[in-house]
Amino acid sequence: MAADLSQIVKAYDVRGVVPDQWDESLAGLFGAAFAEVTGAAAIVVGHDMRPSSPGLSRAFALGAAARGVDVTEIGLCSTDQLYYASGALNLPGAMFTASHNPAQYNGIKMCRAGAAPVGQDTGLAEIRELAERWLESGAPEPAAEPGTLTTRETLDDYAAHLRSLVDLTSIRPLKVVVDAGNGMGGHTVPTVFAGLPLTLVPMYFELDGTFPNHEANPLDPANIVDLQKRVPAEGADLGIAFDGDADRCFVVDENGDPVSPSAITALVAARELTRNGGTGTVIHNLITSRTVPEVVKENGGTPVRTRVGHSFIKAEMARAGAIFGGEHSAHYYFKDFWNADTGMLAALHVLAALGGQDGPLSALVAQYDRYAGSGEINSTVADQAGRLTAIRAAYEGRPGVTLDDLDGLTVSAADWWFNVRPSNTEPLLRLNAEARDEATMTKIRDEALAIIRA
Repeated sequence: MAADLSQIVKAYDVRGVVPDQWDESLAGLFGAAFAEVTGAAAIVVGHDMRPSSPGLSRAFALGAAARGVDVTEIGLCSTDQLYYASGALNLPGAMFTASHNPAQYNGIKMCRAGAAPVGQDTGLAEIRELAERWLESGAPEPAAEPGTLTTRETLDDYAAHLRSLVDLTSIRPLKVVVDAGNGMGGHTVPTVFAGLPLTLVPMYFELDGTFPNHEANPLDPANIVDLQKRVPAEGADLGIAFDGDADRCFVVDENGDPVSPSAITALVAARELTRNGGTGTVIHNLITSRTVPEVVKENGGTPVRTRVGHSFIKAEMARAGAIFGGEHSAHYYFKDFWNADTGMLAALHVLAALGGQDGPLSALVAQYDRYAGSGEINSTVADQAGRLTAIRAAYEGRPGVTLDDLDGLTVSAADWWFNVRPSNTEPLLRLNAEARDEATMTKIRDEALAIIRA
């Protein structure tokens, strides 16, 4: 195993191909390094359904225990279930998952006690440095008194906590199709939904980390086609798709049409503001729809705009004491869930909102979907900085147009905006555009793309 781990230690987590890029021996070193960097006396560890997950998770636990740390293993869980355990037990945690990546990948999402994020600036760089050093010099000497390994079930407690945050007792009966994508939603949904006035139609609930039906990434339109067909075929009220580790959820309406994650962000923001007496701060990243800050203000809240990326959202949630945060990537963050993201709680909010009135979901979300959006469009660009400079030159000084550099370059006018961001890992520029109507959005999108691809 190479001593340079830069290929698998990313901005927010560890992720790579098993066993080519990392294996159980390296997982053990990561466990020891995690113990060292957190300085914790005890940690909690969980894993998803990938074939390599149980072995990697156990090796990490043994590596931490060898450093004198007591380890609680919660076994099969979703990522937000691990965050629940970290929060409820007030312990640092490690979740073994590669989310929506293909089967040969695995990874580790780590957090400090209370589900506080671990990223490059909050411990991940130090964990990598220790693991690299030990790869060259050998594992550190074990502690005089090794830690213990104990198992604990948390699924029922996790489900009860989520249901304490959303009142679903008086909703009308709903029929919901859930596509778990052979991921951890198949493990958590039956327990979370148990006893609610819901008729559940399960799709791909069998836990299978080889993903035999489709990739567990609902943001890719190809992966929700089955769900889109099944919802109207079943006469269901809505459909919900989860990604592989079930921390993101994607919604389709009764017609099988996708509901924008920005619309879900706005809907949940309105509900959370109501639950908090009509006041509170709501975080949204700069590529969510303009609908989001509008709805937040209309409901008495204060919107705060951040860069794209969950570490920025979580940091701003903590700094601002925000009650809720949402991203267009279908990550939803809640103050009452230790500022961590949970797609399951967002799904319960959608069910409560739909079941609390008589109309269909398409009518309900229409008020939260006020603009025409392009979605994210990637362009391969050799000179990212040069293209951004060209865009700046094209729009700077235009009447009624403003530019800002919070994340890439955002160009805004009264009825439209677009953002262009460079990828951190590939020679790409990412474009998101939005306007009051489809024709304006198309014009602005094509204008920006012509400069990007010139």
